[in-house]
Amino acid sequence: MEETEEEKKDEADYKRLHSFPLIRHSDMPEEMRVETMELCVTACEKHSTNNESAAKMIKETMDKKFGSSWHVVIGEGFGFEITHEVKNLLYMFFGGSLAVCVWKCS
Repeated sequence: MEETEEEKKDEADYKRLHSFPLIRHSDMPEEMRVETMELCVTACEKHSTNNESAAKMIKETMDKKFGSSWHVVIGEGFGFEITHEVKNLLYMFFGGSLAVCVWKCS
């Protein structure tokens, strides 16, 4: 069966909608937030079948670039309550239901 033009358009719209990062909360400075968001998207795309590897990539890069003590959680169904340093938190969604939380805690 061939896809109709409407089905192809719907699929393209779905992919575009669910591949755009959605920032839910961030208190990071603008430059750090943009770099962190791009890093998260890159890691989640590169390790699309392994959230642990994506989290490790994000953490190691953040530790090198912005100093140590960064923490990363990636998944689809979790709750959390954290303490973090001011201006060092990013919470976003990517790929529809994949949540990414990055924070620094000394």
